[in-house]
Amino acid sequence: MSERWPRVASLRTPAALRARLAAIGAELPCDDAVETGADAPLARPLALGDGPRGALGASNLVAPNRFAVQPMEGWDGSEDGNPGELTLRRWRRFGASGAGWIWGGEAVAVRADGRANPHQLVAAAHTERGLAALREALLGEARRSGHPAPVVGLQLTHSGRWSVPEPGRRRPRVAYRHPILDARVGIADDAAVLADGEVDALIDDFARAAALAERCGYDFVDVKHCHGYLLHEFLSARTRTGRWGGPSLADRTRLAFATIDAVRAAAPRLAIGVRLSLFDVVPHRRGAHGRGEPEPHPTPYGVGFGIDAEDPSRIDLAEPIAFVQGLAARGVRWVNVTSASPYYAPHAQRPALFPPSDGYPPPEDPLAGVARLLGAARALKQAVPDAIVLSSGWTYLQEWISHVAQACLRDGWFDAVGLGRMALSYPELPADALAGRALARGKLCRTFSDCTTAPRNGLVSGCYPLDGFYRERPEHAALEAAKRKARA
Repeated sequence: MSERWPRVASLRTPAALRARLAAIGAELPCDDAVETGADAPLARPLALGDGPRGALGASNLVAPNRFAVQPMEGWDGSEDGNPGELTLRRWRRFGASGAGWIWGGEAVAVRADGRANPHQLVAAAHTERGLAALREALLGEARRSGHPAPVVGLQLTHSGRWSVPEPGRRRPRVAYRHPILDARVGIADDAAVLADGEVDALIDDFARAAALAERCGYDFVDVKHCHGYLLHEFLSARTRTGRWGGPSLADRTRLAFATIDAVRAAAPRLAIGVRLSLFDVVPHRRGAHGRGEPEPHPTPYGVGFGIDAEDPSRIDLAEPIAFVQGLAARGVRWVNVTSASPYYAPHAQRPALFPPSDGYPPPEDPLAGVARLLGAARALKQAVPDAIVLSSGWTYLQEWISHVAQACLRDGWFDAVGLGRMALSYPELPADALAGRALARGKLCRTFSDCTTAPRNGLVSGCYPLDGFYRERPEHAALEAAKRKARA
């Protein structure tokens, strides 16, 4: 069914991409040629400033260029939450990428029962040496590759509704009951809703994990507020009673600010960023016509963040902008913009032509999803110019990432360009683009979604189509069997 939209690989010139964007009404600039040299928009260093540490002192962190690597979740740690050999390989490749900012690197659970899968990394005393080794491996590879040292962080998370800390056993913990998502994860009563005392303990968990990251030598932590995980869910906890929710934005951001205050107190030398789903989407399902469509939902839709409750198909950034202004007032100016959740609306934050096995064919040309994500980052930067905004959603642009990114950076849309799936298939893309080398078309991620389909079926994540290392692994056969079953 994807033949309805042309593949990006078929758009052989910047003019062809611009024409396609115009045809679907997507506002996105694209330059004809990519500049090189120290003054090129993509190559300019990014002074990360004194915002992350606020009154605690000036920060001299500088990202040596405008490329960033987004946080991953590889399903390849050990059962006790330590990184494995595959995790180390991925981080070494991040180091070889030439990207100037490694945003979070890996999604690390702040407690074992908050893992999204049984092999997710955990921040704990017994994993401290392993987490430090990840950073050391990345920086060592950057040195060997001749790249300047990037700014490196660790993403801290609790998976909340999507917690699966043991094989085959969901253990959802939620901020509130959801009219659609409860059924997806098997919540039938209020037992899964966290009590206020448990939330208090969670704040301590984030603070303890941040102190560990500081001891490991990381430059910053990302206090994760995106993709339907626990802290993101609290931003829409209008129906929650008690200290950590309620109808007002102040009620729903109280936990975010308390967590950031605790992190800063526990790790005062550490900078802080927030990866934020700037807007949500009504959960989608495969419709009768075969493409994704919104689930039946109540109106007003009071369980979203960054959307109009009366018309949840419409983005409303008033609350997200106010939240980011509140973060900036507390000295947290780094914001990594994403949206919704890959569990219930993958087309919204990972635009792709080919869906994962548990997904649906996209309801729109994926270029529209790219333009929406980048447009949201631009709107945030315009509203909060002091924020340092890292944009997401680039991989689907493929050959034209650098052409569009350069134009956006030159026009002040945002401050940096975050690569996710592309860093699995072609980690060296930033280095090649910055050096003016022709991109290796055979390494460009074409968004086949195998890196998502594999973990959805209990397998390690990786680029099975394009990375020969994964193509030769035994999991490849199991992945192909899972895809055949899904098609059937």
